[in-house]
Formats: sequence, C-alpha cells, structure tokens
Amino acid sequence: MKPNAPPSVQPRGQSRRRFLLNSASLGAAALAPALLGLALARSGRADDMDMGTATRGVPRARYQKNAPLVEPEVRRSANGELSTTLRVGYAYKDIGGYHLSLRTYEGTISGPTLRLKPGDVLRIRLTNALPPNPDPLPAEMSLPHHFNTTNFHTHGLHVSPGGISDNIFRVMDPGQSYDIEVAIPSNHPRGTFWYHPHNHGSADVQISSGMAGAIIIEGDFDDVPEIAAATEPLLILNEVLFDYRGTIENYDTVWPEAVPRFLSVNGQREPLLQMRPGEIQRWRIVHAGHEDNLRLALEAHGLHIIAWDGIRKARIDQLQELEIAPGQRADVLVQAGTPGSYALQAIANDQGYASPTGPLARLVVAGEPMPMPLPSALGRAPLADIGDAEITNKRRLTLSAEEPEAPAAASYQEFSYYVCGQLFDPERVDQRIPLGAVEEWTVVNEAKNDDHIFHVHTNHFQMVAVNGKPLATRDWHDTVIVPGNGS
Repeated sequence: MKPNAPPSVQPRGQSRRRFLLNSASLGAAALAPALLGLALARSGRADDMDMGTATRGVPRARYQKNAPLVEPEVRRSANGELSTTLRVGYAYKDIGGYHLSLRTYEGTISGPTLRLKPGDVLRIRLTNALPPNPDPLPAEMSLPHHFNTTNFHTHGLHVSPGGISDNIFRVMDPGQSYDIEVAIPSNHPRGTFWYHPHNHGSADVQISSGMAGAIIIEGDFDDVPEIAAATEPLLILNEVLFDYRGTIENYDTVWPEAVPRFLSVNGQREPLLQMRPGEIQRWRIVHAGHEDNLRLALEAHGLHIIAWDGIRKARIDQLQELEIAPGQRADVLVQAGTPGSYALQAIANDQGYASPTGPLARLVVAGEPMPMPLPSALGRAPLADIGDAEITNKRRLTLSAEEPEAPAAASYQEFSYYVCGQLFDPERVDQRIPLGAVEEWTVVNEAKNDDHIFHVHTNHFQMVAVNGKPLATRDWHDTVIVPGNGS
C-alpha cells in the first residue's frame, strides 16, 4: 500500500463485516415523522399483477417481470466542474411487486450517476429532507441509531477525507442543507466508483433502502478501441429488505444474515438487458448491498473482467463465476452468444453462511448479428506493481468478534466487533503512517467461519496473497474479502 494521500488523512480502525457501514475506520479511514403507521396490503400474487382486496401484510404493487433495464439519470461535469443538488427523503417505490416506503436520493433508486473527468471539482448541495429522528442518542454509540441522519462518502476516490470533502465524520441532520466539495486530482485513475451514506449508526439502513449512486471518472479505456466502442450499461446491485409495513424503521429488519427478500438491479427486480449476437457490452457492476457477498454467473456466457474497484487490470481474466462483495465494483466485458434468453443470477456461495441466491436480470440476445472482437490486451495499468524493495514497514491487523453462546438466537446488541482487540472509537487514532510510506499489511480474520470485508478509504492497495498463498495476478482494490479463519 502506498499512502500518497492528501493532507488530513487520519488512520482509523476497522468494522464488522456488515459492509463496513455501521463501522469503524481503517488505514486512511475505513468503513462502514418516521413512517410507523400500519400500511394495508393488497392481496394477490406479484407475478400475475393481481390487485385484489386489502388484507394484512406488506403492501403489494403491480410488477412486470423482465421490464427493460432503466438506467439512473446521468449528470455530467462541464467546464471543469459538476455542480448539482441531492435531496435525501422518503419516497414510495414499487419494487418487485411490493409498494415500499424507502429513504432515497432524489426519490429514485438508484441515485443519479455522476460523470466527471480527472481535475474536475464535484460540488453538491445536499438537503436532508428526512423527518426528525424519533430516538435519542444511545449510550453505546456503536449501536444503530438516528436512521434519518446522513452524510456523503465518495467510495474509492483518492480525494481529501477532511473538511467538506469526502469526510465520513460529518453529521448531516434532518431538516438541514450542506455543501460538499470534492476536488478530483488531475492524475486520478479513471474508472467506476460510487457514493453512499456513511454516517455511523444509520448507513446500513439507508444503503438497504437504495441510497447509492455511481461515480464515473471518464476515459479509462479510451485507448482500447474494442472497449471504447462498446455500450456500457450500469448495474447497481442491492439486497431488498423491508418489514411487514414495507419499511425499514427497525434495525432487526436488516440484522439477520442472508435475509433479503430478493435482489435488485437499479431498483428493479429481474430487469431485461438486450444484445445482438456477437455484440460486446461493458457492464459496470456496483455491489451496493449492505452485507452479503454475491457469486454472479451469466448462463452460457463468460465474464471478461477488465477492472476491479475502478482500477483497470493489466490483463483480461475470463471467469465463469464472479464473487463480488458489498462495496466492490467489477467492470466486465460480455460477448453475446447465439440468440436466446439467458439468466444473470446469484448462485450458491459460502461466506461462512449461505450467501443470497436468485435471479438478478435476464439477457435476451436477438436481432441481426453484430460481430465485435474482444481486445487482445488492455495496455498498461494506471498503477504500477509494488516491489518488495519498496516496502518500508509491515503491519498485522486482526479482525475479531465476541459473540453470545447461541448467535442464531441472539439480538444484534449482544455482539461486539474488534480491530486489533479494540472497539471502534471515532476519537481514537489506532494506526499512524508517514505520508509516502510503502507498507505491507497482513489482515487476519479470526472469525472461525464468517468472511469479513476489508476496505480502506482514499488509497487503493495491491492484494498480493490470500491465506499466505501468493496471487498470480496482483490486482488493485479498495475493498476485498478476508476469508474466515484466514488472511
């Protein structure tokens, strides 16, 4: 890891695996009126669009399976800046046959896509239009609380983490407006990044609602004609959760492992993607779920991965299955095969417990052939490999937990999560690193079973080994999976 971060970076501690969002910080900083009325449901099956008489249960809505994929609104920079607004507020959304009341950006799921160039400045006036928090601050601040308080994190960007920039310690209370200004360096890597709330205590709930959007730093493959010519659908994945009223107002709704009702793409359940035989598309995949890893597979097609976490790879890797963790981004090339209908789905995966499975989207290949070649090479990666001779220090970081006797029957208040044996404290600095140092970190997950996610703000890092075994390809990441009882 090369922490060539801007000034004001403060090393922090790490979080539990629940997406780093109710969380501690690590390295440069890591992750991490209420609608309480009873809603009447509609009877009938979602898949046959029956809207019968009102009954108890989750409010139902019309649902068209395999509706065309809808891309989020795009907002582009001009003349060196992107100046825009974001409104955080409740909105009723019909998703997958259910009528839900969710916290959103701009009343949409997902939020607007922000497209910029290196050297641009991102300016946002964020208005928190959520109602006042009904709960007092808890005595133990690491517990979930104040679900209507928010803030703003630009996940993966190498920018200042202080002031009114990418400062995850800012508190944006309901009923107030806040200015955000993020200066993107002129030499910033180009690729796929994203934004989401990171307020300690509420981020899990807000992200589960769908508060997330993509940030695209343009031009990463302009020098590779085969990729530059491809259309690039954006696929923001999420785990859809809600209670019997169609809301998320209690943390118990998101606490149990692997509990999503279903999976979504851009706020849609099983949308439709279309390609012509032989066509190549670049899919920008963002895992914006709050907790669970997903193992993706596209029926009868390979996934040619060209970038991880916004950093282009040195070579193309063809995979039949792709495991992606919350927070990660994977850019893949898909070459359409013969005419037909193919499922994109989350298949069986073990992350210490069974990851969610089920359909994500459907690809229909039809029309006149459109033969397009895959690139033979990707050219030079934007970040050079770190050599052993560059390393100035080594660190060992441990992730551990204290669990009750019967975890499956316990409430979230009975669990404690530690980094290097310490609970998260935003006022404490656990690791201090000289600017410009090059360090080798061994991150050890002491949990016997469950995988944990490891994320560092501001700086990407190069992953060189898993469980002590060197990797053939040393990709750059800002988010990785640390296997249970492993490193």
